[in-house]
Amino acid sequence: MQFEGEADGNKVSLDAKSPIGSGSGLTPKELLPIAISGCTAMDVVSLMRKYKQPLESFDVATDVTMQEGSKPAVFADVLLTFTLTGALDPEKVLEAVHLSQTKYCSVSAMMAKATPIHYRVILNGKEIGTGEAAFS
Repeated sequence: MQFEGEADGNKVSLDAKSPIGSGSGLTPKELLPIAISGCTAMDVVSLMRKYKQPLESFDVATDVTMQEGSKPAVFADVLLTFTLTGALDPEKVLEAVHLSQTKYCSVSAMMAKATPIHYRVILNGKEIGTGEAAFS
């Protein structure tokens, strides 16, 4: 059950969990939250740079709730938690996250068609906003 995905010369190992596989790589379902986090993180960091905001640290945690009893097992909800530190303008931070989750993040745009994506934004230890991915 071990596979290797490749795109543009970059590789990722895939495997199923035991007992079907050996767990030596990520499962395809595990890659989806990573893809959402990576896509939106790149948007937000790019916008923070554009806004000339002094970002000290940044993290996007992705929590997935599974739909109970569904076969196949599917996501019921995705929660993105954006955690930033630095002397940042809260309005610019919220704008960057909002733009990512309504205009720029193509992975969120695709996933939001099947599963609600909610987010919360924490700046310097304080929650400054929440929202939901909404693409037209």
